[in-house]
Amino acid sequence: MAPPILKLDDIFLSFGGTPLLNGAGLQVEPGDRICLVGRNGSGKSTLMKIAAGMVEAQSGEVFRHPGATIRYLEQAPDFAGYTTVQAYAEAGLGPGDDPYRVTYLLQHLGLTGEEDPNNLSGGESRRAALARVMAPEPDILMLDEPTNHLDLPTIEWLEDELRRTKSALVIISHDRRFLEKVSNATVWLDRGTSRRLDRGFGHFEAWRDEVLEAEEIEQHKLGKAIEREEHWMRYGVTARRKRNMRRVGELQAMRANYRGHKGPQGSIQATAAEGKESGKLVIEAENITKTYDKPIVTPFSIRVHRGDRIGLVGPNGAGKTTLLKMLTGQIEPDSGWIKLGTNLEIATLDQKREDLDPADTLSHYLTDGRGETLLVNGEQRHVAGYMKDFLFQPEQIRTPIKNLSGGERARLMLARIMARPSNLLILDEPTNDLDIETLDLLQEIVAGYAGTVILVSHDRDFLDRTVTSTIAPANPDAPDGRWIEYAGGYTDMLAQRKGAAEEKRKAEKAEKAKSDTSSPAVTEAPKAKGKLSYKQKFALENLPKEMEKAEGEIAIREKKMADPNLFSKDPTLFSKLAAETEKLRASVTKMEEEWLELELLREELEG
Repeated sequence: MAPPILKLDDIFLSFGGTPLLNGAGLQVEPGDRICLVGRNGSGKSTLMKIAAGMVEAQSGEVFRHPGATIRYLEQAPDFAGYTTVQAYAEAGLGPGDDPYRVTYLLQHLGLTGEEDPNNLSGGESRRAALARVMAPEPDILMLDEPTNHLDLPTIEWLEDELRRTKSALVIISHDRRFLEKVSNATVWLDRGTSRRLDRGFGHFEAWRDEVLEAEEIEQHKLGKAIEREEHWMRYGVTARRKRNMRRVGELQAMRANYRGHKGPQGSIQATAAEGKESGKLVIEAENITKTYDKPIVTPFSIRVHRGDRIGLVGPNGAGKTTLLKMLTGQIEPDSGWIKLGTNLEIATLDQKREDLDPADTLSHYLTDGRGETLLVNGEQRHVAGYMKDFLFQPEQIRTPIKNLSGGERARLMLARIMARPSNLLILDEPTNDLDIETLDLLQEIVAGYAGTVILVSHDRDFLDRTVTSTIAPANPDAPDGRWIEYAGGYTDMLAQRKGAAEEKRKAEKAEKAKSDTSSPAVTEAPKAKGKLSYKQKFALENLPKEMEKAEGEIAIREKKMADPNLFSKDPTLFSKLAAETEKLRASVTKMEEEWLELELLREELEG
């Protein structure tokens, strides 16, 4: 095992009251792709800043390998003193670093380098900051919410870039799909301490549930042990009790341990307040168009029915927000017409958080300044009790919004929108800054909402779990105003696009073959149909069996690695199983590609 290039051990940090970090640790070795996960407010960003040397822990050990380079992606980059994005990004290079890396990264991130840093949007700021920290190819690259404000094409490019990098990675992100694709280890920060799983994020949630279940069982056993000891204390013989002061002391220690146990942070308790039932037809649009300096929407028609859950995806600048505002009647189309249904009660969550006044308090924002109570699903609730449903403490009732973290602001807006009766939810990038548990709740709310939902999101996993249809640009690489509605979520949309492209390719090939056979020479001597060779036939028939066998071998190894104690008991065996699993997966992928090529060839030859 390679020596660590960074190690944090027994880190303690408190801002008064309950410690934020209490015995937390982090170890980074060459080749690590670590995702740092935990609830909002658990101290993930703080632990990362301690690792990067930007915050000092009150106690604990911090080791950084001499000469190791670390770059940290800040959530709010400081552009002071830089006249262009190019200059800002190049300032992150070291003496021996290649300046061309900056140009390469800026181009792929959609920036020229000539932009004024003071006039950048949120997404452009994040892209510039990514270019600055990635260009030096540091030993350790620390990324705090790297996908926020990025569109899907850029997120997918970033995934590929990070998979190729030689840098060790430590990543904080709410994007499940992104973490699944780039991570090979998971550090879970929970109640001030950290646990490590030497597997990627795809295995985290099952492991977390196992840990919490085992913890609950141990706490239950402790409670039963205390009951037995207390029974002995009450009914045991006095002389025996006097001779067993050690046992009395152990009981006191068990009681203290039981009382001091801090369980996991609770889950948000919320459902959307539903208004009156809307008409069956919610939105009808016929041949709507919109043009600014270029076509944003060319003739587009859609009928949205009650109960539909529609996702809008596409690169930044494609016109998602414009199309959304037209469909909801906020702006008029240049041509065509839009008809909104009857009895609509619309609730909107804006990605820019423009509805938030930094000087406002939580109580004033939630009640609109109307006292200490609010009406939720027909029930009068005190604002402090309602805040607790969204994991806010009662003492935060007078806290100004400007003091909240990004995740807390997202939860606050969610609390307000959930309290308002509605039958049409408009969600513009609702997943930004939400932790995984809150995302789970939002998915349940959207999936179970009785009304209609239209949402804009770059979170592929969220889209797959919630929407019934997806609207996307017809040409995602160069949006030209044409939009298409696909059935299903994001993955379904990709499959349909791939199928359409394949059909188009076949049609073009058939048309070419037809034009070729129309020539006199070919008509007189038609070419005989080809056929698969014996070797190709054998492979086509046997590859599925081989893939099934390999999948079985993978399942056997994954079952063994699922043992949470395996790595600590036998790290060599764990590493061996992990390596074999990766090799088998690569083999399955190669066989799938070979089988697909042969199947397409067979279809072509058989007409």
